[in-house]
Amino acid sequence: MKHNLAFDFSVDKDNRTIAVKRDFAAELPLVWDAYTKPEILDRWWAPKPWKARTKSMDFKDGGTWLYAMVGPQGEEHWSVVNYIKIHPQRSFSGEDAFSDDQGKINRSMPQSKWEITFEDKGEELTGVHFHISFDDLAQLEATIEMGFKEGLATAMEGLDELLPTLKK
Repeated sequence: MKHNLAFDFSVDKDNRTIAVKRDFAAELPLVWDAYTKPEILDRWWAPKPWKARTKSMDFKDGGTWLYAMVGPQGEEHWSVVNYIKIHPQRSFSGEDAFSDDQGKINRSMPQSKWEITFEDKGEELTGVHFHISFDDLAQLEATIEMGFKEGLATAMEGLDELLPTLKK
């Protein structure tokens, strides 16, 4: 079945938040796995031609995901996610920050708190909703200026391409 896949991206500077809604043409368990298993995340999380490379992931309450975005010339930009709360196949939240390759947070770069929820829309359609909040407006604006919207949109297109190859 062919779906018209939604992609809504909105910025609320007054509340220092970004909201993203994106649909995927796959059943919820598969989309959940694509967001929570490093062997799948590494195949789509970075916008092309970049690649994501997981160093470690402990997907549980209080766990962490340490990964690099690796550029075409081999350059690395490290990030760490500290998971707060996970509700299997419904939602997870975490604190996201740029870091070094050991997970030490780079306090001069933007940091944010993410809550990602998943919605089974039936007929092999899953909605994913991001609520991203920042402690101050400067961090939100810096994130936007770095091309966050464009990078996320491109990465999600990569997931669109990958999902049919993962279906059983």
